Amino acid sequence: MSDKQKKKIPIPKEFTEQQFMPQAEMLQVSNKPNKLYIGIPKEITMQENRVALVPSSVATLIGHGHRVVVESGAGQESSYSDHDYSETGADIAYSAEQVYKADVIIKVAPPTQAEIELMHPNQILISPLQLPIINADYINKLRQKRVIALAMEYIKDESDTFPIVRIMSEMAGISAMLTAAELMATTSGGKGVLLGGISGVPSAKVVILGAGIVAEYATRTALGLGAEVRIFDNNIYKLKRLQNQVGRPLYTSAINPHYLEAELIYADVAIGAMHSKSGRTPIVVSEEMVMNMKPGAVIIDVSIDQGGCFATSEVTTFDHPTFSKHEVIHYCVPNIASRVSRTASVAVSNILTPILLKAGSTGSIEHLLFNNHGLRHGVYTYKGCLTNSYLGERFSIKSTDLDLLITSNL
Repeated sequence: MSDKQKKKIPIPKEFTEQQFMPQAEMLQVSNKPNKLYIGIPKEITMQENRVALVPSSVATLIGHGHRVVVESGAGQESSYSDHDYSETGADIAYSAEQVYKADVIIKVAPPTQAEIELMHPNQILISPLQLPIINADYINKLRQKRVIALAMEYIKDESDTFPIVRIMSEMAGISAMLTAAELMATTSGGKGVLLGGISGVPSAKVVILGAGIVAEYATRTALGLGAEVRIFDNNIYKLKRLQNQVGRPLYTSAINPHYLEAELIYADVAIGAMHSKSGRTPIVVSEEMVMNMKPGAVIIDVSIDQGGCFATSEVTTFDHPTFSKHEVIHYCVPNIASRVSRTASVAVSNILTPILLKAGSTGSIEHLLFNNHGLRHGVYTYKGCLTNSYLGERFSIKSTDLDLLITSNL
């Protein structure tokens, strides 16, 4: 017998012929529908007038078997009474503690430190992430509570766009231009300039930074009133799209500091309408450029919820919406859409309701996160971990990839 035959190890047939044996069929097991427990607190900060879910949406959710608890007075500033909500089948809570027992909390303003204290582990928070007003302590408290927090403005839809940002931007664009027209009036502290043109008098000049949705609707409004518009953006495709959407030739330019400064010197109104996909909006107008603007000019920084694109911008509130710096009027209210709270509430509600219904049919919001990249994009804290790399760099907190965390938890 050769050495090769001696070394051969006999292997039983059941191991070598296993591939020919009949195999059990593996069927996909569908997730059992899960009933969500949703809480809608009353907003207590920043003169926030909106409400996250309007009564018609609450009725839809309750009709699908979900439970909704609404804090008393939550819809009052949007002209929705407690009676409107109770008629849909919602529970009316008379304390914030009752609302924060829910598994899913939905807000249209970031929670305060006191509100975060009421949260519990694995609770899901859906609210805006307004960069100018949050700090490391805010992030760490959410981590300590092991909350799964989603930023409304970073949630994407199937077309890879930001639906909440888009709908709020439409309103912000119109509101920004109407606000500017009001601030230019003598009775509002302005120079008494009419935004629209009249016979024999030159039109007011408007400079818009950015060529997204805010810019589009601001441009439509300004042109409708008869103003001259100048639009700056480094994305040439966006500039082209805006011209096609408006349907007429416009003055457009890349953000060249020389051209921008030349236009700002003569501008009556400057609108900051830039949006960052993941972090702070870049500052494109320096303090020196603002100093060179004409006295009584108006700046409306719609980008202030992401830090603002004017170097002189500072967050303001509806109590004191404006301040003057270098003789230029600044309006920097983050929740500008809150001026038209009822319309804004319906708009937000229309976007959130299908997400909540889908989460219920999928099994839970966590399962929906696993299967939905757009929703995952909005998550910034997950069960004690920071998952947004920009926030990690900004506040010197270690961030972890969300995909790894979700895979290990499911």
